[in-house]
Amino acid sequence: MSISNHLDDIRRSWAKLFGISGSQWLILMAISDLDQGSGVSVGDVSAKIHAVSTFVTTQTKVLERRGMITRVPSATDGRVVLMSLSEPARQQIAELSARWEALHAFIFRDFDAKSMSDVKDKLELLKQRAKTAVARVSVES
Repeated sequence: MSISNHLDDIRRSWAKLFGISGSQWLILMAISDLDQGSGVSVGDVSAKIHAVSTFVTTQTKVLERRGMITRVPSATDGRVVLMSLSEPARQQIAELSARWEALHAFIFRDFDAKSMSDVKDKLELLKQRAKTAVARVSVES
């Protein structure tokens, strides 16, 4: 929980530099990470950040009004909206990339590729077990 709280604080600090909320920053980063050039759907972003699609839709409309993302209907399915970072948002993120890399290097400086992979595997195992535990508790209630 402590690690999660610290990461939330970091996310809010980065978001503050953009004048947006921590959740909106998380959405921007998900779009940045997932977009391979043709945009990314609300569903994909929702899955990446573990949020309901209605929340992501609402927040991305705010980000669009602020000029941080573009939202366009999919050419293959008009029900799907594809999102990409706007050019100004890309530039802002690029300007902060050196600070981001330095922070990342500081946090993970004691992890080589193998140990990082091990940590990620263990965290994934904990996540799956926690999900199973929630299902078990729900059934028992």
